[in-house]
Amino acid sequence: QDPLVESGGGEVQPGASVRLSCQGTGFILDYYAVGWFRQAPGQEREGVACISNSDNGDSTRYADSVKGRFTISKKKHENRVYLQMNNLKPEDTAIYSCAAGAFYRECRPSEFGYWGQGTQVTVPS
Repeated sequence: QDPLVESGGGEVQPGASVRLSCQGTGFILDYYAVGWFRQAPGQEREGVACISNSDNGDSTRYADSVKGRFTISKKKHENRVYLQMNNLKPEDTAIYSCAAGAFYRECRPSEFGYWGQGTQVTVPS
């Protein structure tokens, strides 16, 4: 079983909103830093948003391209981390994956060791 399971993707019209969910299975997400990453066809995986564990104050970091539009948050009693995406644009089209790790500095994929399979988000132009 994958340690992380994403849900909530699909096709969304430009300007609309969608919320992605990352469910931890077999471990408690609040003990870890969690990040959302995306990969568009032909492009490298990039960090979208990261949140630290509670011991590090649940601090967040966002890619410049999503600041003011995306919000990462936790629901500890659900063992989930969410990515609220507002005002979606065609350039947001990608496979979105969540990942967990001990901590992050730069919100880069190399800082995270546990990954989900990903969920597709498509914003038509």
